[in-house]
Amino acid sequence: MRAKAPRRLAADDPALAGVLDLIRRSFAYMDGRIDPPSSMHRLRLADIAGHCASGEVSAIGAPPFACVFLTPRPDRLYLGKLAVDPARRGEGHGRALVDLAETRARALGLPCLELQTRVELTENHRIFGALGFRPTGTSAHPGYDRPTSITMERAIP
Repeated sequence: MRAKAPRRLAADDPALAGVLDLIRRSFAYMDGRIDPPSSMHRLRLADIAGHCASGEVSAIGAPPFACVFLTPRPDRLYLGKLAVDPARRGEGHGRALVDLAETRARALGLPCLELQTRVELTENHRIFGALGFRPTGTSAHPGYDRPTSITMERAIP
């Protein structure tokens, strides 16, 4: 199945509630696997609306079954909350969102994409690797003396 085109959501878009639900459903498998727990437990509708204003939230489907948050930084475009509904995985929607991010980064003159994935989620490391991301470092959440996240980058050709 061919992935549908993502659309950028506005801060007042009724689809934002669907994005919040999608993130909660898509990230639920992490509960009990990652420490500290996912920030999705603190994510609220107002946070998503705020990100629409300060960055970009794009989604596929109505209601949304795939989404990504994009945050321009001085030397890269950060991808966060990349989520695809478990029932829609393997259909190319994640790749479509990463391709969108590459298009946005290129338009902004940014040389790379960046994301973080939790150390414990080795299946995500493989998926992001297949999408052209390479590990560039690790970081620890506040209060942890061990790496909790892996930073990955993908150069913009």
